[in-house]
Amino acid sequence: MNPKNRPASLGDLVGAFLDRKGLTKRLDLAGAVERWPEIVGERVARNARAEAVTADGILWVQVRSSPWAMELSLMAPRILARLNEGRDGQIRELRCKVGPLTEPLLPPPEAS
Repeated sequence: MNPKNRPASLGDLVGAFLDRKGLTKRLDLAGAVERWPEIVGERVARNARAEAVTADGILWVQVRSSPWAMELSLMAPRILARLNEGRDGQIRELRCKVGPLTEPLLPPPEAS
């Protein structure tokens, strides 16, 4: 069988579909929510949690208090630069909302 008649891999097909639908950039942006603790560090991550990214690049962050919202607004240029490193889509703004943070789910205990 020559390479031209070879079936495409599932990964290639899914990638092409996402590109055609314009979803690759959105998935890339959504990765910022997962990377939040790594980007901001433990101290900030305990007091502010990334929740969602809009299609136009706004990252919504839940913070414990107004002072934390102010702190993040001052840190925003540095946080945005780190979040956008090596990313296809660009997060252009952080927006904070004040409210209680739910504790993250703990990983299951390792079997002994």
